[in-house]
Amino acid sequence: MTLRREAFLDHVKERGKYGTAGEAERAARVVLALLGAHLVGEVRAQLAARLPEDFALILLNPLQSAEPLSPERFVRATAAWIEGATEQTATWDVGAVLSTVADTAGDDLLKEILLQLPAGYDLLFGRPQPI
Repeated sequence: MTLRREAFLDHVKERGKYGTAGEAERAARVVLALLGAHLVGEVRAQLAARLPEDFALILLNPLQSAEPLSPERFVRATAAWIEGATEQTATWDVGAVLSTVADTAGDDLLKEILLQLPAGYDLLFGRPQPI
C-alpha cells in the first residue's frame, strides 16, 4: 500500500521534531536520494511502489554513488547535502526519514533492503537486527 505524501511527511516531521513540513521534506528528499543510490533492482522498485509518487521518483532517480557508503559516511553525505547541517543533525534527519521508510516498507522488504546495504544500516532505520 502506498502511503500518502502528507501522511509520510507527517511521520517524518513528528519523528524529526521539525517545525515545518518543509524541513521534513528537505530531509526526506536528501535521504531518499542517497538511499536510492544504494538500492538496486526489484528491492528499489518495491520500496518506490510504497512511497508517495514524488518521493518514489527521487528514490528511483538517485544521486550517483561510486561505492556503497558506510552508515557513518551516509550520515556525513546527508550533512553535506543539507545546508547548515552537522553530523549530529544529519543523524537525526536520517533516523527520522529511514524509520518512516522502515514502517512503510514492512519487515519483509526491510530485510531485503538491509541485505543490499553495508552492515550497520539497521541502526539508521531504527531496527537493530540480531547478530
